[in-house]
Amino acid sequence: MKNLVILFLILIASAQIPTTAAVTLVAPLKKDSATSLYTITLNSGDRYAVDLSAPFSWRVCPTRRRPTAVPCFSTECIQATYLLSPTCSLPISPPPPPETTPCTACTVTPINPRTKSCASAQLTTQTLTLSSTNPTAKITLNKTYLSCAPKPLLQSLPKGVVGLASLSLAPLSLPSQLSANLALSRSFAICLPSTNSANGVVFFGDGPYKLLPPTNFDAADLLSYTPMLRNPKTADYFIGIKSLSVNGNSVFTMSPFEGIKISTFVPYTTLRRDVYKLFRKSFLNSMRNIPRTKSVKPFDTCFNASAIGFSRVGLHVPQIDLEFGNGKNWTIYGANSMKQVGGDSACLAFLDGGKMAEYSIVIGSFQMEDNLVLFDIDRSRLGFSSSLYFERMTCNGFNFTSKV
Repeated sequence: MKNLVILFLILIASAQIPTTAAVTLVAPLKKDSATSLYTITLNSGDRYAVDLSAPFSWRVCPTRRRPTAVPCFSTECIQATYLLSPTCSLPISPPPPPETTPCTACTVTPINPRTKSCASAQLTTQTLTLSSTNPTAKITLNKTYLSCAPKPLLQSLPKGVVGLASLSLAPLSLPSQLSANLALSRSFAICLPSTNSANGVVFFGDGPYKLLPPTNFDAADLLSYTPMLRNPKTADYFIGIKSLSVNGNSVFTMSPFEGIKISTFVPYTTLRRDVYKLFRKSFLNSMRNIPRTKSVKPFDTCFNASAIGFSRVGLHVPQIDLEFGNGKNWTIYGANSMKQVGGDSACLAFLDGGKMAEYSIVIGSFQMEDNLVLFDIDRSRLGFSSSLYFERMTCNGFNFTSKV
């Protein structure tokens, strides 16, 4: 019965009717070269690590002016605690019955996905500011739910961040809260930059996604789609593939309902060992005439880059395809499959996740760089462009000072 009550409250919150005019919001994304993680800038200067899995966002809160705590028995408290991470050993005890002991602050456990560490903290309401694309203006939300967190929880995250921004499926993720407070669909598109010298961009809402303003080209026209899969035990994004292929040859088939995960905290696509061995063997066979070079951690398959040749979409290597049941392919070209590691060496940017890996495939952030990827939660679908280099575009061309 308790689980039914929780589900009912979550569905109520998800069905809130927005009351303001439709807009598309944007925020800068920046690559951190030291960690290979990405940050989003909110409130005109606060940087948060971007996570596609967390049940809620968190930050180190100011000590002089503490934000307002969320009550224990509120809908938002239940939404923040119904997904407990197996990596956090801190127990979350249910609040005492209201008729015995008053409870005024909701206790949650913010988690650092990189170190797997967590802490006990309070869920709060705070002010959040983002930019609108049309017209160009700042939009402020005065009641955004996120957790406070102790400063040590920032360990191993990009230098200068104040916390972590959740872009997951959860009811208290940033896309869900923007949808509940504004006339926005629950969707967002990320364009991860491949360099730390310029910003990428995240769009919240249905677009348009004009990566090169003031031109009128909408990058949404480049997208193909595949259905999302849901795992009720997590807030992660999953898609189902029927096959993984190299150079047009299938190397691994799977049920389209098994699900492969998408992550911004996994730098390079990681395959379960049995899958990786088949994949690597097929790639090596297609590259048999290219001289090998010494492996460079974390990679184990490296080549002489000058012997490969170059194309508009990176090194001229066999294309890798995620093949979906609806006939669409997410094609990965050299720019997203090969990592230049210095000198004249380039390595296959896929990793062996070990034989006990939880998922057969986890798509990492390197494979999403300079691709437009749309997470359309309301329609339960993922949109993907493949490399923007084909269109002579990258993810670092968005002008944050221009009206779109």
